[in-house]
Amino acid sequence: MSKVFRPWDVDEVWLFPASVQDFVRPKHMAHLVRETVRDGLDLRAILSDYNEERGYPPYHPGMMTALLLYAYSQGIYSSRRIARACEERVDFMAVTGQSCPDFRTVSEFRKRHLKALSGLFVQVLALCRKAGLAKLGHVALDGTKIRANASKHKAMSYARMKVAEEKLAAEVAEWMKQAAAADAAEDRQHGSDRRGDELPDWVATKAQRLAKIREAKAALEAEARAAASVDGEGEDGQGPPSAVPKDKAQRNFTDPESRIMKTSDGFIQGYNAQAAVDAEHQIIVACDLTNHGADCPQLLPVVDQIKANTEALPKELSADAGYASDTNLEGLEERDIEGFVAAGRQKHGTAAPAAGNAKAGSRRAAMAQKIASQGYDSPYRLRKQTVEPVFGQIKQARGFRQFLLRGLDKVKAEWVLVCTVHNLLKLAAYG
Repeated sequence: MSKVFRPWDVDEVWLFPASVQDFVRPKHMAHLVRETVRDGLDLRAILSDYNEERGYPPYHPGMMTALLLYAYSQGIYSSRRIARACEERVDFMAVTGQSCPDFRTVSEFRKRHLKALSGLFVQVLALCRKAGLAKLGHVALDGTKIRANASKHKAMSYARMKVAEEKLAAEVAEWMKQAAAADAAEDRQHGSDRRGDELPDWVATKAQRLAKIREAKAALEAEARAAASVDGEGEDGQGPPSAVPKDKAQRNFTDPESRIMKTSDGFIQGYNAQAAVDAEHQIIVACDLTNHGADCPQLLPVVDQIKANTEALPKELSADAGYASDTNLEGLEERDIEGFVAAGRQKHGTAAPAAGNAKAGSRRAAMAQKIASQGYDSPYRLRKQTVEPVFGQIKQARGFRQFLLRGLDKVKAEWVLVCTVHNLLKLAAYG
């Protein structure tokens, strides 16, 4: 007796067409994203941009918004991969209703509405708070370095710019003379029907690179002059900062607003992404991004953003030694927030971080004593288990390790979109 198998008939025709509701199981993430966008979010900021009656009807902005949010939740960020998923994956079909926008449509929609899409963060956060997922009892703050859409090998220091500019300028000038001589010879040989100012193709690349270097050099000099115009002292404490850029100051030709940043794996061309995470269910209650490697200046702005997003402040806030300064601790006191900010690094197996270089009598020294006296019972222990797993989920589980866009404002909006999707996933898991 032969084994009986279940039927496998790929040519079978359905009597009634399937509904997109039936493509995936009832509690699938695709349904939550689609229905949240349809019924839970205010899309007027996006819809108001469509006021032209002429032309072929575009894809529904609500569908495109749901498509982007769902794609990000699945770790798919490339517009080409998103467009391909619309054609091949039934979960994407459940979101789009079997619409298949091409990759250019997806890319242009994201660029066109990037600011409005990042504005959805506060709306999704409000849904999470309504579901009881973020109570602002304890919030942990941390930063993570994420690669820019640019190679660090496309950056050049100010010292190299000065040398390269002189060298390239001399080469281009010499080639200009050669080109002029060649044109004169060709005029004598072929006549004067040419304009006489054309340059050979081999000149263009060097000339264009010289223009790029001069543009980047001028930008670094402008930044140095801007810094020098601000009252304050230089790093040596001996007067105002210099109006001339340091030789090690760098600028990237691909994404000039990105910076070389140090990470545990070496140096990258990237940005510093910030996230404040509620300890209750790892909901991101505030997020920001900067092109400065230091975390310290970001603490108070992020705390104020929590207030703007939720109309409330957390009772407690923890952060690592990168945020430790008397100014930050004073700011937390003024806002009536119980702070737990490490004054130094915590060694493995110890109950509390070291005091670092905190001066006796300073707020940092008092904070170090406060955390050390509480030992393993200190709320500071919540920091690592609250915020660091969020970065792991974003970068490792969902594969977001490099930005797609370029420029500080666009990259900042892209980071907010990533954080919005993180909260949506938490809402699906616990809501």
